[in-house]
Amino acid sequence: MRKGILLAALMLLVACSGASDKRYYQLPAAADAQPLQSSSRTATGHLWLSRINLSDFLAGNGVVYQTSDVQYVTAGNNLWASPLQQQLQQAMVANLSNALPGTLVSTSQISGEQDQLEVDITGFHGRYDGKVVIRGEWRLTHNGTVSRFPINVVLKQDQDGYDALVRTLGQGWQQVCQNIAKQISAVR
Repeated sequence: MRKGILLAALMLLVACSGASDKRYYQLPAAADAQPLQSSSRTATGHLWLSRINLSDFLAGNGVVYQTSDVQYVTAGNNLWASPLQQQLQQAMVANLSNALPGTLVSTSQISGEQDQLEVDITGFHGRYDGKVVIRGEWRLTHNGTVSRFPINVVLKQDQDGYDALVRTLGQGWQQVCQNIAKQISAVR
């Protein structure tokens, strides 16, 4: 009888530990983003967002958190609702479209005469000191000339938890997009 109770308790413990409470996250939409009305403006230029490339440790399903100066953890239960690369690309197209009126921003190449934007992300994670890190590089090809710019955004996370982490990452990504839009405007 005692073995049966012990076995039942062990099975219950294993069942509870095996059950996961998965949470899925989507980057928040930009607060100032407005729906685009394609009939209300004519594009005079085209910006092709050819790719957003993520470092391997960011390309998985889990939200990444840096636990020390040399260690990173990918969450097993706090996951991206859709691939992070796709979320970053969609947010960048929306933000740049709003920040660069008169420019058609797309992920498709329309002709050989458009500007091309490439983005490499090497950091998009929370950190043990309560900061959020977005790092990488972006390149703009304009009239055959390639210009390279760093991405280095570090923001303080105001609250604990994954919800606050994802919101702060979203704010940081919006800041990256605004900086890119300013640089593109200066180059053109």
